[in-house]
Amino acid sequence: MWVLFLSTFCGLGPSLTAVDNLGQIGELLGYPNKTVTSFVSLVSIWNFFRRVFFGFVSETMIVKYKLPRPLMMTMVLLIACIGYLLAFSVPGSLYAASIIIGFSFGAQLPLIFAIISELFRLKYYSTLFNCGQLLSPLGSYIFNVRLTGVLYDREAFRILRRKV
Repeated sequence: MWVLFLSTFCGLGPSLTAVDNLGQIGELLGYPNKTVTSFVSLVSIWNFFRRVFFGFVSETMIVKYKLPRPLMMTMVLLIACIGYLLAFSVPGSLYAASIIIGFSFGAQLPLIFAIISELFRLKYYSTLFNCGQLLSPLGSYIFNVRLTGVLYDREAFRILRRKV
């Protein structure tokens, strides 16, 4: 459970941080407001799409290709890393990055709960489910408030000192 807890914490936290700060990233890179709204919409649409259909996809991957869900989770987290890197590496790539981040973020939660039920069965599922649910706000707080917020504040103070 600790490996699942840590990998999910380190997967959901940065994903939520990217989703929460996508508007600021778009503005920072000079995109117009209408385009930034499109980025946020793309993340939401692909997040929904992946949440709805990943249950079917993961079952098919298990039955047809004998691919275990923890390996699927690893692949989803690697896809998310590609989305994070793509957001800043290539000019104009924020559209693709928002789709990839939304896609991977939408796949993480259904996978967590399926992995929990497969590994630990259903006897203590409600307790373990709540531990899995705890990862989302905890990861968001640590990565978004404690890490990204501090970096934003530091940069804002640096810019403010330069103007004064």
